[in-house]
Amino acid sequence: MDFPTPLIPGRLVQRYKRFLADVEINGEDPPVTVHCPNPGAMLGLKAPGSRVWLSRSANAKRKLPLTLEIVEADDTLVGINTGLPNRLAEEAIAAGLVPALAGLGTARREVRYAANSRVDLLYQDDHGRPVYVEVKNVHLMRTPGLAEFPDCVTTRGAKHLLDLAAQVEAGDRAVMLYIVQRADCDRLAFSADLDPAYTKGFTEAIVRGVEAYAVRCDIHLSGISPVATLPIVETCRP
Repeated sequence: MDFPTPLIPGRLVQRYKRFLADVEINGEDPPVTVHCPNPGAMLGLKAPGSRVWLSRSANAKRKLPLTLEIVEADDTLVGINTGLPNRLAEEAIAAGLVPALAGLGTARREVRYAANSRVDLLYQDDHGRPVYVEVKNVHLMRTPGLAEFPDCVTTRGAKHLLDLAAQVEAGDRAVMLYIVQRADCDRLAFSADLDPAYTKGFTEAIVRGVEAYAVRCDIHLSGISPVATLPIVETCRP
């Protein structure tokens, strides 16, 4: 996935109200308020003074034309835009990075299922069986090399696990696909201290037949590319 135009460098002043951030560009004062497309806690990614990069929308009517895309943390570039993982997941599946999902063809997006849920990607296998793929963005790292999910309580995420498990029991395939938007991790675990309910729900979903995979991305100022699968390991910080 390439960014359509060059990103704009800046320095983070503050991230606040979930979807807003103030960024200093070219040392100018006052800072510019930008869209922060991430509803999570962004632990370790919101320190004042951090180097950041922004995209500019082609929509002249947008109230906030700039969007926060990348933060530098732990000497690496980290993608924080939670609107991108679905596209990155499609690229990873199409490229055969996840062997268990190879050959699925084209996905339908945001398809309604269960009670008041939408699945991120819906495929069909060679036998016409639905394959539900729920995608999650991962950017938290507290231990070197260990990506963690989630970075805060996600009640909606726990509900998705239950919904996917129900689809498996109805005869379909269901998959959790975690997109790690940082290149300095070699495994994924679940942060039980931040959301014990999600961690418990994940374990139960796996027992009920939900599949789970993790894909690591390389982050560049020109674009973001899924490059490799990561093992999903033990729960951390119980």
